[in-house]
Amino acid sequence: MTYSTIGGQVTRGETYAKLMDHLREAQECCIVMSHLHNTETDVHDVALSRGWMIIGELMRMFQHKVTSLAQGKLQ
Repeated sequence: MTYSTIGGQVTRGETYAKLMDHLREAQECCIVMSHLHNTETDVHDVALSRGWMIIGELMRMFQHKVTSLAQGKLQ
């Protein structure tokens, strides 16, 4: 994995931005997986759809916690 550097140093801002992009992408993938399972009629797929939706929501909450940590507000 490559990181953008300023003067040969990896920056917190660039790393934070990359982390947030990955977390957003992971959340979107979970939502898509939920939708794809929700198009099926099998009881197992309905349960998986809810599970993926919950994981997507947890990823969103995780993004907020990471932002709080980056701002020095995590308690």
